[in-house]
Amino acid sequence: MTTRIGTPIEVIDCASSVVPEAIYGSDSPVVLRGLVSHWPVVEKGLQSNQAAVEYLNGLYNKQPVNAFMAEPESKGRIFYNEQVDGFNFVQSNVYLDDALNKILEIAEAENNPTYYIGSLEINHHLPRFCEANDLTLKYANARKSIWLGNQSVVAPHFDFPDNIACCIIGKRRFTLFPPEQHDNLYVGPLDLTPAGQPISMVNIDEPDLAKYPKYSEAMAAACSAILTPGDAIYIPSMWWHSVKSLSALNGLVNYWWRETPAYMGAPNNVLLHAMLSIKELPERQRKVWQNMFMRYIFEQPDDLYDHLPDECKNKQGQLSEITAQRLRAYLVNKLK
Repeated sequence: MTTRIGTPIEVIDCASSVVPEAIYGSDSPVVLRGLVSHWPVVEKGLQSNQAAVEYLNGLYNKQPVNAFMAEPESKGRIFYNEQVDGFNFVQSNVYLDDALNKILEIAEAENNPTYYIGSLEINHHLPRFCEANDLTLKYANARKSIWLGNQSVVAPHFDFPDNIACCIIGKRRFTLFPPEQHDNLYVGPLDLTPAGQPISMVNIDEPDLAKYPKYSEAMAAACSAILTPGDAIYIPSMWWHSVKSLSALNGLVNYWWRETPAYMGAPNNVLLHAMLSIKELPERQRKVWQNMFMRYIFEQPDDLYDHLPDECKNKQGQLSEITAQRLRAYLVNKLK
């Protein structure tokens, strides 16, 4: 089922694990129905949760994993505490098979705690998983991760890489917001986040429009889709998205890729560094740095380096891996 709230969302029916060419570079989300429906892990999950857990445990290499646990009072919402100086969950290193068996054990109970095992590197923890459960992607170096747990709610957040999320066990509801809705989502602290990315402070299941009135504009621009086992969704870079796991056992596989080389670094780091070094400057100095960023980063006029000798101009104009390593070493030294 796909529900259009405001922004339209395209749906493509897929017959194989070959990702449609049309999604690459798309500026909007796309639901990919049945993209991974023939994966063995999906077929096991459709048999039963027990069969899915036995399948995953058989592939697990016994390396500890990081798990989130929230008390029943959280209602599955992975979030902050009331003071927003900590979180409503605890993290601990556990064994994946123990965690999955525990989820099965409490599946029929009421007022369950939330168990959430997020962003596991598949090749590290389930090294044989992709032998039979994999996508054919344009980007061969895409990072692959798996998310497992019971009912949970991940607050709206964005990711820098493009992303295909594949629903392998249980149902999940994705609610997505275009990047320009940032100001209407009431973003929390940038330097204290539940899982590394800034999140919206709005509870989108029960939005408090008296406290967060601009969220009504975000709702009007949002789109939502429920994924069943075998479905996937393409989420473009920088789109805000909330994910609600709806079943007693849920599994999701993500493929993340970027259109620029990984050696170029993460833009989030630049924002945090700018907060540290530019945010508190006098306005006249911030204006100067704003112009510098516009010229060297956002506008990059064609004649920016024309006054330099050719070899130097080429190095400045196109960032190579060697230049990136040199810049990173320079920054690390400066930050000591």
